Amino acid sequence: MTRGIGLKQRVKTARGRTAASTRWLERQLNDPYVKKAKAEGYRSRAAYKLIELDERFHILRGATRVIDLGIAPGGWTQVVRKQCPKAKVVGIDLLPTDPIDGAIILEMDFMSDEAPGLLAAALDGKADIVLSDMAANTVGHTRTDHLRTMGLVEAGCQFASEVLRPGGTYVAKVLAGGADNNLVAELKRLFATVKHAKPPASRKDSSEWYVIAQGFKGVVGSNGAEV
Repeated sequence: MTRGIGLKQRVKTARGRTAASTRWLERQLNDPYVKKAKAEGYRSRAAYKLIELDERFHILRGATRVIDLGIAPGGWTQVVRKQCPKAKVVGIDLLPTDPIDGAIILEMDFMSDEAPGLLAAALDGKADIVLSDMAANTVGHTRTDHLRTMGLVEAGCQFASEVLRPGGTYVAKVLAGGADNNLVAELKRLFATVKHAKPPASRKDSSEWYVIAQGFKGVVGSNGAEV
C-alpha cells in the first residue's frame, strides 16, 4: 500500500533496538531538514543552521580563509565552499571526515597542544571566520555538560583571537542560556558586536544556541585598547 503524501512515517519496533533509538530514527525519517539535506547534497541537516545564520548575519560575505572547528561530517564546510567557492577552509575533528574539495581536514583533538599551530599553519594567513559547531560528549548531568561545552567555546574564542584578521567573525555553538557572563564580557572586549541566535534548523527541543561575534578588533590589551 502506498503511503499518503505528508503522512508521518512510523518505525516498526525491532529486536535489539531501544525505544530511544526508535524515536530518534522516526524523528530522522520525518525531519524536513534531513530530507532537504539529502536532496541538496549536504552531509547533514546542520548545514541549514549555518545557512540560516548567514542569511541573518551575513557571516560568509567575502570570506577567503575559514577555519571549521568540529568539521565532521562536513556540512558547514560544504556551505562555505558553495557560498564562497574560492575560500580556503581548514577543519578539524576527532571523527573521520570524508574529503571536501578546497578543504584541508585534520583528524585530531582541537584541545591538543599542537592543534592550534597546525591549523594556523595549514591556513597560511589570517582567518576571516572561525566557525565552531563543537560540543562536548554529554554525560547526562546538565551542569557538567554545560561546563564541558563552554570550555570548548572558550578555547575556540582564545584561538579565534590569535588567528582572525581585524574585522573577522567567530561563531560558536553554546547551550541554553547562551555564553556565560565572563565569556560574553571577553567577546565584547574582542569584537564589535556579540549576539545570540537559535536558527530555525535547530530543533525546538534542543538546548543549542549560537553566539555570533563580529568585527574582531585585532590584538587588544587587558584594558580593551588595541596594542
